[in-house]
Amino acid sequence: MLILAIDTALDACSVAVLDTDAGELLAQEQLLMKRGHAEALMPMIARVMQSANLAFTSVDRIAVTVGPGSFTGLRVAISAARGLALAAERPAIGLTTLSAYAAAIVGQSKSAPVISAIDARHDHVYFQIVAGDGSQLVRPKVASIDEAIAASQFGAPHLVGNAAGILAERWPKDIPQPVAVDAQAAPDISWVAWLGAAADPATNPARPFYLRAPDAKPPAQPPFAAQAATS
Repeated sequence: MLILAIDTALDACSVAVLDTDAGELLAQEQLLMKRGHAEALMPMIARVMQSANLAFTSVDRIAVTVGPGSFTGLRVAISAARGLALAAERPAIGLTTLSAYAAAIVGQSKSAPVISAIDARHDHVYFQIVAGDGSQLVRPKVASIDEAIAASQFGAPHLVGNAAGILAERWPKDIPQPVAVDAQAAPDISWVAWLGAAADPATNPARPFYLRAPDAKPPAQPPFAAQAATS
């Protein structure tokens, strides 16, 4: 199976093509960035597909991270994935950013619980906790940093995500300490691809996954329409 994976949810623009039969990435590219995903993504997809020597119709699925993450970043990747999927007549698979973070750790077959954490600002994080085998312990939610730490009652955890360092800094000394802290700006795109290969298209739609209302919202109507309505 050939999977085109796309991620612009956080502070990176990442694209990869995975060949599951060969068990390897045919091509990949990543640029760390806080802004500019919309301008960078489509040229990056074109370069990766060219490097893999594939036509879009050769791809079996398109996997994309759907959040939590930047409102603008999510819209960029999801719109691209949906458009490409429609043109190529292939399914678009939506995967949470938290699960993509956790997958790399669970794949190491370690026993420690895994806390995936993303900075939600204002002293809050998006987080979830899974066991070492990947089974869910705490479903994805948004909470204060202290509440997220208090939810970790499953032993010394492995922290991962762009808020892993934030949690580690606030971790109390009187509870089991994290066994590892992986502060990553964005998930490993290869795991987005592998999750896309394993996911059921019927239950993993490519649509935004919000745990709270986004800070940025599109206007209810274009400015020119509002001006016309008042003139």
